[in-house]
Amino acid sequence: MGTEDGRSERPADEAVGERRHLINLAYRMLGSPAEAEDAVQEAYTRWYTMAPARRRAVEAPGAWLTTVVSRICLDVLGSARVRRERYVGEWLPEPLPDAAEWLGGTGGGPADPADRITLDESVSMAFLVVLESMTPAERVVFVLHDVFRYPFPEIAAIVGRTPAACRQLASSGRRRVDGARVGADRLPAAGRDRQAAAAEQAEVVRRFRRAWEAVDIEALVGLLDPAATMVADGGGLVGAATRPVEGGARIARYLVLMAEKAPGLVLLERTVNGRPGLVAQRDGATATVAALDLSGEGRIIRIWAVRNPEKLTRWTAGGGPA
Repeated sequence: MGTEDGRSERPADEAVGERRHLINLAYRMLGSPAEAEDAVQEAYTRWYTMAPARRRAVEAPGAWLTTVVSRICLDVLGSARVRRERYVGEWLPEPLPDAAEWLGGTGGGPADPADRITLDESVSMAFLVVLESMTPAERVVFVLHDVFRYPFPEIAAIVGRTPAACRQLASSGRRRVDGARVGADRLPAAGRDRQAAAAEQAEVVRRFRRAWEAVDIEALVGLLDPAATMVADGGGLVGAATRPVEGGARIARYLVLMAEKAPGLVLLERTVNGRPGLVAQRDGATATVAALDLSGEGRIIRIWAVRNPEKLTRWTAGGGPA
C-alpha cells in the first residue's frame, strides 16, 4: 500500500515477526510471562501509535522494539523490588510448562504459538532464581549480552550506560551465576550427553514421586542431599512455608506432612521450565508446580515449589488451589 509521499509503508509483519523474540527476552528479564506479555504489548502500542513517517524512519524495527522492551523491563524490575518487599513469604519466578501443555493466560485457552517461550538453560528455575538476585541493571545487561549475545555498544545504547559500565554489569552478573550453579544446572549444551543427563534427572524425579506417594520418609531422605533446601511460594493466598526449609531430613518430614494433610493429591511427572519436575493436582486443578535441581551426586539439592494460584494459570484450565 502506498503513502501520501509516495513511499511504501513497511510490511505489516516486519514488526509483528519480532514478537516471539521479545517475549523470550522479557520473560528472562522479568520471570513472569504475564509481565513479559505486558511489556511487549506496551512496546507494540508505542510502535503503532507513532506517526507513519516516524515508523518508516526506523531502519531496524526489531532493534527499536528490543530497546523499548528492555527499558520497560528495567523500569518494571525497579518497581518489582518494592512490591516484593511486601510479598508474603518467598517469591519465585512463574514456572513454565512444556509447549504442548501451555495454556494461555487466565482464560485457560490455547496460547498463541508466538507467545510461547523457548525452554532452554536460560529459563531453568535455578537460572531464573539467580537472575532474581541481580540488580535490575545487572539483569537486563546480563540477559542481553550473555543470553542473547548483543554486543556491548548496542547494550549501552539500550540502557543508557557506557560500554565499559555494561561490561562490568555483565561481569558481576556472571559471577553470581557461576557462584550459584551446581549439579544439574551444568547439563551439557547438547547431544547424547545432555540427553543422558536429562534422563538421569527424570529417573530421580520418578523415584522421588513414588517415595512421596508411598509416604516413605526413608526413601525421601535417601534421594535428598543432606544440605538440600526447599523454597515454597504461596503468595499469602494458600498455605506454604514462609521461609526456606533446610536439610534433607526436614524436607522429607515436611513433604510427608503435606501428603497427610492433602488426601487425594495426585503427583504427575511434568517438564517444568525445560527440566523434569513434578506437578501436584487435586480435584483436577493444579495446586503445586515443583522444579528440582540435582547435585553432582544425583541427589536433589534444591526444590522450588510454586503454590501461588496466580502463577499457575498456564497449568490448569480451572479449579481452585488445594
